Amino acid sequence: MQLSLTEDQAMLAKTASAFIAEHSPVTRLRKLRDDKDERGYSMQLYKQMAELGWTSIPFVERDGGLGMGMAGAIIVAEAIGRGLAPEPYLASVILAGQALSLGGNEAQRSEWLAPLIAGDKVLTLAFQELGSRYEATHIKTRAEAAGGGYKLTGQKVQVLAGVRADAYIVSARSAGAEDAREGVSLFIVPANTPKLKVTRQYRIDSQNTAILELEGVEVPASALIGKLGASAALLDNVLDRGTVAIAGEMLGGMTETFERTINYLKERKQFNVLIGTFQALKHRAAKMFIELELARSATLAAARALDEELPDARQLVSIAKARASDAYVLIANEGVQMHGGIGMTDEHEIGFYMKRARVCELSFGDSAFHRDRFATLSQY
Repeated sequence: MQLSLTEDQAMLAKTASAFIAEHSPVTRLRKLRDDKDERGYSMQLYKQMAELGWTSIPFVERDGGLGMGMAGAIIVAEAIGRGLAPEPYLASVILAGQALSLGGNEAQRSEWLAPLIAGDKVLTLAFQELGSRYEATHIKTRAEAAGGGYKLTGQKVQVLAGVRADAYIVSARSAGAEDAREGVSLFIVPANTPKLKVTRQYRIDSQNTAILELEGVEVPASALIGKLGASAALLDNVLDRGTVAIAGEMLGGMTETFERTINYLKERKQFNVLIGTFQALKHRAAKMFIELELARSATLAAARALDEELPDARQLVSIAKARASDAYVLIANEGVQMHGGIGMTDEHEIGFYMKRARVCELSFGDSAFHRDRFATLSQY
C-alpha cells in the first residue's frame, strides 16, 4: 500500500491548508466561543468549502461526488484540524452523508444528499446515548410502527453540529434487546418535526454539539433508511469512516501544535540560551515527531483500506484511531508544557489544541477501546 500522497492529493492538501489559514485562524474559534454564537460556525464559509469541491470529495460520481474516497477526505479533515475550523465537515459530509450514500434510496439521496453536497443543508448522525459508551448498537431509543410510519422515543447525546442542523439521521431500536445488533434502524428526522427538542451542549473544545430528545416523534415510512431492523452493519461502516476522518483532523491538530512548539523552542531564551538547544527538550521533540509520523502513516493506511474495501480495513481503522489519540494528547500536553506559563493561559492559542485533543481522544472510541477492538477483530 502506498503511504504517500499522489500529485492531486498533494495539491489538495496545499490549497486546503492555505484556505483554512486565511479564512479560519484559531482567533475565529475564540470569537465564536466568546460571542456564544448559536450555530458555532459559518454557513457562508461552509458554502465556500462546498464550492471548492470539498464536500463532494468522498462521494461516488452517481451522487455527484468526485470519487476521491476517504483518502481525499482526510486531507480536508487535516486542514480543518490545523485551524480548529468548526464547520460540520465530519458531521454532515462523513457521517450523515455517507449514511445516505451507502444506505439511502434514490429519493432520499435526491432530497437530502444533493443539497448536503452543495453545502445548502447540514445533516448529522445522532447515534450516541447515555451509557452506550462506544457501542453504537447499544440503543434505548425505540421505533414503533404508527399510522403507516414510525414513532421515535428516546434521547441522543453528543450530536455533532446538532444545533440548527436541517435534519438528523437517528438510530433507533425497532426490535430486540438494548445491546442486540438485530433490530437497529436509521431514520431521517427533519429539524422542524414536532416533538423533537434540541438542546445545546457546551464542551471544552467549543464545538457545536447537542442533545436530542424525541418525545414520540412521528416520521413517515419514507424516513427509514434501508431495511427495518437491519442497519447495524451500515452504522458500523459509517462510523469507521467517521473514525478515520477524525483521525485525519487529529493529524492536523497535532501537526500544528508540533510546529508551533518547535518554533517556540527556537525563539525562547532562558539565561540567554535558546531552550531548543537543551538536550532533554530535543529528545522530547523527537518523540513527538515520531508519534506524529506513525499516526500519519496509520491514518493514511486506514483510509485507503476503506476505499479499497480490504478485509483488514476495520483493524487498520482501530490502529489509526489508537495511534492518533495517543499522539495528539502527547503532543498537545508537551506543547503546553514547553510553552511554559503562557501555555496555561487562555490568551495563548496552544491550549485550544489541548482541549480539542481531549475531545477527539474520547470521540469514536479512545485508544484502549480500539486496541481491544483490534484484538477482537484479529481473534486474539
